[in-house]
Amino acid sequence: MSLSTTAATPIAASPPVETPYIQQGTAEFTRTSIALLCAGFATFALLYCVQPLLPAFSREFGIGAAAASLSLSLPSIALAFGTLIASSLSEAVGRKPLMVGAVFASSALTLASAFAPSWESFLVLRTLQGLALSGLPAAAMAYLAEEVHPRSIGLAMGLYISGNALGGMAGRVGVGLVSEHYSWHHAMGFMGVLGLVSALLFLVNLRPSRHFAPRPLNIGALASGFATHLREPGLRVLFLEGFLIMGGLVTLYNYIGYRLMAPPLGLSQTLIGLIFTVYIVGIGSSTVVGALGDRLGRARLFWIALGIAILGLAVTLVPTVPAAVAGLAITTFGFFAAHSMGSAWVGRRALRAKAQASSLYLFSCYMGASLLGSTGGWLWSGWGWEGVVSLIAGGMVLAIACAAWLSRLKPVAPPAG
Repeated sequence: MSLSTTAATPIAASPPVETPYIQQGTAEFTRTSIALLCAGFATFALLYCVQPLLPAFSREFGIGAAAASLSLSLPSIALAFGTLIASSLSEAVGRKPLMVGAVFASSALTLASAFAPSWESFLVLRTLQGLALSGLPAAAMAYLAEEVHPRSIGLAMGLYISGNALGGMAGRVGVGLVSEHYSWHHAMGFMGVLGLVSALLFLVNLRPSRHFAPRPLNIGALASGFATHLREPGLRVLFLEGFLIMGGLVTLYNYIGYRLMAPPLGLSQTLIGLIFTVYIVGIGSSTVVGALGDRLGRARLFWIALGIAILGLAVTLVPTVPAAVAGLAITTFGFFAAHSMGSAWVGRRALRAKAQASSLYLFSCYMGASLLGSTGGWLWSGWGWEGVVSLIAGGMVLAIACAAWLSRLKPVAPPAG
């Protein structure tokens, strides 16, 4: 009787399963878009809701336009510097926990500001709110760059920027209507509640990061990451673009209320609040142009968006209400289209430490909002609306020159397939 032996067949090791990216057309993309739309909504709604109230602050506290604009400039500065710290924290604690904490804290501080007994205490609470809010935008941009497939990043970023536009519109219109019938205290309380609702929707819909591994805080590594991004020529120019684009947008909306209230237009607070619904064109432009940038290339479209913004500025110089509304809508379209493409471009050019690259871009955006926004107040006092438009248009001309230079840059890495 012979014994036959059967050789053991080795079992092949299973290949590692690649963690999927979020792609357009999936349920995960829809939920992520809803979550980041709510995040963008909260960012702009809570930060910029005071813009229609600047003339009311001037009347109630006996201050000028430049002083009233501190209610936006101070939180913008706090947010700008806070993003540099928050981006580093997100590398250690994770993207989602930091973003959730930021939107809940900033909403609570908005509620607290509704009960501020003085102008000084209101400014303190607004500054703390800007600092709290800083954890959201830098981590959000990094989250999208890490979790969304490269072919879908432009649309995803456009939807996030659309949330910015929706929040900016809802904040301005809602505050304008509530303050007209009640007071600015009630208006700020309304915005705080709206922020809490957005925070809950954000928490429920955003999935935890799958392509992110927390790293312990290392000051030397962080400094090296910032230095690397600042040495990259394309990123440096994109940071300057963010400064000019956001600075121009905020300056426009800071002082358009003063122009609309002043002779010969003489509109009421309620009508000014309703006119701010033109902000909705930013929702369409950031989403549509963001998706077009994925297909046609951002370099081809960037300078066109900036040119549209300049055209809109010229229209606002015509001293009629229809011209003011049309010019505001055209300029808003151009600004948000450019901001959407610039935000996505930063995520594509930064090969590592994406949260830090996003934070440098946002730092530039909010420093532009603060510095150009305050400068616009002095120009309004001295030269009226023509002075404000000259400041913004000068920034846009420089931005177009930068866009032309960016169009000649080669990608730092080929797009993923």
